[in-house]
Amino acid sequence: MPVLPESERLGNPKITIAFLQKFNFDIKKKFGQNFLIDSHVLNKIVDAAEITKEDTVLEIGPGIGTLTQYLAESAKSVVAVEIDRDAVEVLKATLSPYDNVTVINKDILKTDINRLSMEYNDGKPFKVVANLPYYITTPIIMSLLEDEAPITSVTVMVQKEVADRMDAAPGTKEYGALSLAVQYYADTYLAANVPPNCFMPRPNVGSAVIKLTLHDDKPVKVNDEKLMFKLIRASFNQRRKTLQNGIANDKTLTFSKEDVSAALEEIGISPSIRGEKLSLNEFAELSNVLENVGVK
Repeated sequence: MPVLPESERLGNPKITIAFLQKFNFDIKKKFGQNFLIDSHVLNKIVDAAEITKEDTVLEIGPGIGTLTQYLAESAKSVVAVEIDRDAVEVLKATLSPYDNVTVINKDILKTDINRLSMEYNDGKPFKVVANLPYYITTPIIMSLLEDEAPITSVTVMVQKEVADRMDAAPGTKEYGALSLAVQYYADTYLAANVPPNCFMPRPNVGSAVIKLTLHDDKPVKVNDEKLMFKLIRASFNQRRKTLQNGIANDKTLTFSKEDVSAALEEIGISPSIRGEKLSLNEFAELSNVLENVGVK
């Protein structure tokens, strides 16, 4: 049985307003606070994340606890990391019916997730769920992926444009360095589009729920990850240039146009191609050929 009926949870706009007024809570733009007020969307997030009673969830930025309540109903336990001290005071009230939630007042970018895993999940990986502030979405997601934190999946509400970029295929206008970076670490699944009227206050743009399921093994074989991502960034810094020009003009690399042209021909790709046409596997192949050319 649920601890709280849906009508008494923060997914009900009246309940959210009542708590905000009770605590005289000031919604802070600097923390990108937009609270979900749609129970259908909240249930959709939990369903997409595939939360079960076996799972410990790491929630990033619980705010006043809207999504946290739904996670607590479905998970074994929830560890919620919230940067806003004022929000933590509200969380004490909104989460008081739940005995399986731990709230930590910290910046997730300065939090040791391995340590959290040892303290709260017996060293096992978390499922990460979050309604992320738009201004810091990419740094948080890339930190989780690049640090190879103990997580199995990341299910997040983000700006729709960012979700589309993470899920994009080669040759599309959304495809770019973020697409390749995310897809190197995880499979992507767009679970839902969410209009602005599902939030309080309303954002100016649409949102989307995207799930990233981390790979057990990387999908490509690359000898030097750092070099591959330098090549990717160089390729998209000047999208209208050919790939060989983009790489040759990049100040962090020392390859000439001739180096790049020869490497592309070696892997069977035209030197006149643009970076947006290359797949992750082709960037890995290019990196493996170029790593022995000149000084990186």
